[in-house]
Amino acid sequence: MGELKSLSHGLKSTRTEGTNFALIRDIDQPFIFDVRMYNRPYCFEFYDTASPDNYTLLRPDFVIICYAIDDRQSLANAPAVWRKEVARNYAREREDIPVMLLGLKRDLRVEGPAIIYPQEGYRIAQEMHCDRYAECSALTGELMDEVFEDIARTAAKTMTEAGGLSSAPCNIM
Repeated sequence: MGELKSLSHGLKSTRTEGTNFALIRDIDQPFIFDVRMYNRPYCFEFYDTASPDNYTLLRPDFVIICYAIDDRQSLANAPAVWRKEVARNYAREREDIPVMLLGLKRDLRVEGPAIIYPQEGYRIAQEMHCDRYAECSALTGELMDEVFEDIARTAAKTMTEAGGLSSAPCNIM
């Protein structure tokens, strides 16, 4: 899972279309992105839950469950492990948490029996009752802008005019 913490208003957007994403490392957390949409600037702070911080202490408003397109076990773990973790740790506080299933390493998709095609990923997302499904490749940048925009739009919809739906800023895992 990956976490986006703190969706806030009022910060100037620095990302423009076609801008490459900078190389980020775990020690650089949170990963901060400024975006502008709906004629308003937003600041996104991403936290990677694979890092040493205990993700169960976070209180997300949007969850992204990721799997590797070239790794069937990672897709099997999405519903068997991670969707259950989301339900166990976060659904008690907010039953309507949006969930996205995100296929990573799209550049590694080649014909073969072990590869996961979009239709299969989408089917699993439906079985998991996910609100969104997407795929991208960080290496080639394929669909990165579209996925980031979908994440940003979904996160922005968790906001009200008065701020977040929860007492804390919008968190995305």
